[in-house]
Amino acid sequence: MNNYMNLIGKRARKASQYKIDTKVKNSVLASYAKMLDVNKGLIIKENTKDINYAKKIGLKENLINRLHLNEKKINDIRNSIISIIRFKDPINHVLEKWRRPNGLNISRVSIPIGVIGVIYESRPNVTSDVAGLCFKSGNAVILRGGSEAINSNRILSKLFRKALKKNKVDENFIQFIDSKNRKMVDVMLSKMKEYIDVIIPRGGKNLVRKVQELSKVPIIGHLEGICHTYVDKDAELKMANRVVTNAKLRNTSICGATETIILHKNIVKKFSNTILCNLEKNGCKIYGEKTLAKFYKGKIFKATEKDWSTEYLSSAVSVKIVNNLNEAIGHINKYGTMHTDSIITKNKKTANQFLKEIKSSIAMHNTSTQFADGGEFGFGGEVGISTNVLPPRGPVGLNQLVSYKYQITSNGKIRN
Repeated sequence: MNNYMNLIGKRARKASQYKIDTKVKNSVLASYAKMLDVNKGLIIKENTKDINYAKKIGLKENLINRLHLNEKKINDIRNSIISIIRFKDPINHVLEKWRRPNGLNISRVSIPIGVIGVIYESRPNVTSDVAGLCFKSGNAVILRGGSEAINSNRILSKLFRKALKKNKVDENFIQFIDSKNRKMVDVMLSKMKEYIDVIIPRGGKNLVRKVQELSKVPIIGHLEGICHTYVDKDAELKMANRVVTNAKLRNTSICGATETIILHKNIVKKFSNTILCNLEKNGCKIYGEKTLAKFYKGKIFKATEKDWSTEYLSSAVSVKIVNNLNEAIGHINKYGTMHTDSIITKNKKTANQFLKEIKSSIAMHNTSTQFADGGEFGFGGEVGISTNVLPPRGPVGLNQLVSYKYQITSNGKIRN
């Protein structure tokens, strides 16, 4: 096992040292997009094996839905690759330059990170998205998908390698760990620092926590997405109802779903029945404080301290009532996970204070938290979302998968 993983690491490191020009990168991606089109039947056949296995082991329905590929989803994967082709190559750009009085000409130039390890679950589209983004940004990538999607991931990575070979590029820019053995992940995290420059985990909090605990390699990612939508005293009811419903229920299983709704005390009486009844009518369980029961006519389950720190990832939401904006900001900064938080208000001054003082990597105004997604940001997909204080933060797309170096020239200058 160690030998297998070391071989993958050595191949990735070697591949990452090749500098591929933009024209060749785009040619590889175009070839891959075409192969996705031509091989739809084969991809669906391999995906069916995974679906059958998932049902056999009793995987939850929402996870099976994430795993499932059909013609439309394959078209979406292909379209994502085509959008990456259209993006500017982020490598070898002069980000900044200046001349010093000491005679030095200094440039800060973008470069690839090197080798990226991605550990992920369920969604096979991650294989294509990550491979495309990493390759366009000049990085080699080692992919380790979930065992429930091994057949889907295998065929998608195999087709990418085929596209690389067709364009005479080292296939090992993209490598897939073709094993269900979970110990492979342990080796990747603890024994491959020599080969992997950064690890990106994408999946549930158990996976991310394991990566955070074991990894000897730097990590880009987030543990949980406890996102909030704060409905301010100056909010407009119709907009608040529409945005909150979407933020909570459009897709309850994504990390950008709102998990706590915060209501200003002045609008609870007028707003709570419209907003919360609409959620309850659509199957959402409401956890609230005693105060809420005075105004809300629907069914309320008692909220405990634990609810403010819960990422439900289902049709359930906690509701907090606050006295003012500062209390809302304080609650979010205490219980949130620096993922995505939104304010609904017509008051621009209030909105600006919220946007500035929230610690989150993504702060929103009059917007559904479900937009926390690299594709929606125009990044052509994402390899993950980072809640780290150090950059990159938020959706990690093409332009975030780079580092930089300083290039210095002078006319034979020596330091006194």
